[in-house]
This record gives sequence, structure tokens and C-alpha cells, in this order.
Amino acid sequence: MTRYAKPKSLDEALALLSEGSWRVLAGATDVYPALGNRPLYFDVIDINDIGALRGITESDNHFVIGARTSWTEIIQAPLPPAFDALKQAAREIGSIQIQHVASIAGNICNASPAADGVPALMILDAEVELRSRHEMRILPLGAFIIGNRRTKLREDELVTALRIPKASTGGSSAFVKLGARRYLVISIAMAAARVVLGTDARIASAAISVGSCSAVARRLHALEAALVGHRPEIAEAAVQAAGLDELSPIDDVRGSAGYRRSAAREIVARALLLATHGSQRRTAA
Repeated sequence: MTRYAKPKSLDEALALLSEGSWRVLAGATDVYPALGNRPLYFDVIDINDIGALRGITESDNHFVIGARTSWTEIIQAPLPPAFDALKQAAREIGSIQIQHVASIAGNICNASPAADGVPALMILDAEVELRSRHEMRILPLGAFIIGNRRTKLREDELVTALRIPKASTGGSSAFVKLGARRYLVISIAMAAARVVLGTDARIASAAISVGSCSAVARRLHALEAALVGHRPEIAEAAVQAAGLDELSPIDDVRGSAGYRRSAAREIVARALLLATHGSQRRTAA
């Protein structure tokens, strides 16, 4: 018999998780479509009554986004310009109705290569907070997602928050998505970029991540390093010269591997341009 539990507290949820195999239900925007016409065939813990898992707070060193925080809440939150890419990605996640209920933790735990939120979180050096009944772990997002639909989440654990180091919230950011149409579409390729300009108007640091072009979203560390110390005007040429060896796109119904690689160059260049313009406006102000 399938079990359904709706705990009122985090401690109650973690106690249940320690007792057996459960599927955690938050926004449920992926779970029910995946079932199709089948009934539920797994035990469910519904965490929607746990208020402590929702909202955005600050500690001395981090912005902390609760696991159940919706994309609408992220869009509306007063956050630094480094979060603009995350807000832009949030507006691409399904319809407005989906954005009201879908959770940030659900997006990363689903671990789709085309998860719109992941590249924007990766350029912020996001960390995943995991709790079980007996311990808490912190993993970099890049170490948490290990493959298509695969994560390091253990059966007795719950993702409780995403932590963004304040040291990684300098500059401005942008997100660009390519799909077969404008709205309600799975990405063919997507890119997020964050750029920090120095007082000399040269690039002091850059963070770039590409999704839908590998089994997991990838940071482009070689390109990031190549941009440092240069004026923003060279960004497009640097992107064209980059090997993009971190990417391993595939052929599927949405596009060929070659098309994805070519598209990635274009949208990375666009994301860098938009992020740089944001940083230039901040420097001028």
C-alpha cells in the first residue's frame, strides 16, 4: 500500500526519511506529469507544510534560499544584480502558474540536463545544504548533480536550502536560453554569465555556465580565465576562440550536437555582453 505523509516540521520529515524509502513532494510540477496515467506507486512525503523551508535569508557570509522557495518568490526578492541571471532563468521555468508553485530544490533534485535554474546557480557558486536525522552536509552544486537525473542525495536526506556565498555575488549577471519557441519549451542550449569589472574597466573575474550541452550543466573555467584582465570588448572574440572542451553535447530531437555547440558559443557571447553592460552601469553609478 502506498503511504502519504505530510509532516509539519523538519524534524518530523527527517524522522520519516530515516525509516525507509520515500519520494519527497514539494511543488510536484515534475512528479505528476511524469506519472502520466499511472497512479502513485511510491511512498510520498509532502513537505509543503514545513514553513521553515521557504524564504530567502542572509547570514554573515551567505544568502540562504529555502528549499521550498518558489521561482516567483525569487523573481520578486530584493537581491543584488549578480542574481539577475537566476531571476531571468526563473521566468523561463514553465508558465507563471508553474513558477508560483515549483521549488528551487525540486529543480536541482530533478537533475535534468535542461534544468533552467542550474547554470544560473552555478555562476553564483551555489552550495546545497543536505540534512538527515543525524547530520548536515554541504556540497557544491556541481558536485551534487552527478549525471542525468542523478544526484548525491541519500535516501535519508532532504535538501533544505541553497546557499550562495556573498563572495560570489559581485558584478552583474545574465541568462540566455535557446528553445524551439519563446515560451514553455525545453532548452536546446542555455548560458548564464556573471562579470565583475575592476576600477580600470577591465574584467576582474567572470563566471560562465552552460546547460543542455552536457549530461550536467558545466562551468567554462578556461574561458573564464581567458577573460580576466581584458576589456569587455574582447569577450566575443574570446568566446569564438575558446575550445569549449567542458561541453559534450548530444544529438536528440531538439537539435544536433554540432548545432548545440555552435549555439552555445552564440548564447555565451550574448550572456557575457548583457552581464558586462550591467556591470558597466554599476561601475558608472
